[in-house]
Amino acid sequence: MHVARWTIIIPVKRLSIGKSRLRDAPADDALVLAIALDTIAAARDADVVDRVLVVTPDQSVANAVRALGAEPLDDHPDAGLNAAIIVGADHAGSAVPRAALLADLPALRSAELAVALQQAAGTPGRAFVPDHAGTGTTLLAATPGVELDPRFGPDSAAHHADSGAVTLDGAWPSLRLDVDTASDLAAARGLGLGRYTAAALDGGGLPIELTDAVC
Repeated sequence: MHVARWTIIIPVKRLSIGKSRLRDAPADDALVLAIALDTIAAARDADVVDRVLVVTPDQSVANAVRALGAEPLDDHPDAGLNAAIIVGADHAGSAVPRAALLADLPALRSAELAVALQQAAGTPGRAFVPDHAGTGTTLLAATPGVELDPRFGPDSAAHHADSGAVTLDGAWPSLRLDVDTASDLAAARGLGLGRYTAAALDGGGLPIELTDAVC
């Protein structure tokens, strides 16, 4: 049986402006980066994923994701989330299945992502996974030859559905739990945080292999 091999596009803002609501927790650049790195690492390790493209205007992020085995792309002209996703989709090309994944999933499990992508592969056109609140979107996927057409932002789940994207069914708690607030972060900790976020919260900093990369 043929298994689709996906290109994952993950947009990451400048660390200085990322997760503004979470910063009330408080959170600093290291935690914001750690959350993104756990998302990227989980995507990289999903067995149906071929490439992970990280679109960012931040050189520290670019250096760190390169050390993880992801491919950084310059977010030019730095015009917002949907524009960054389009940069990645254009780079990937329409001949391969592509999916946009938000970078705020610190408890993400590779196996859950893989199952969602397999379901998307069997859904012609575009498909998406709503977030845990049901109003946002954590994953938007497109089969080969179909434009990704991202519509992230407020009420993105409704906007993606209205644009013809199919809602993917599945519990997938780690894929749905995007972290915007301190309560979201506590819920993610209950699911089991990735190694980078756990280390950042415990004051351990980044692993040594990434420390030089982000300097």
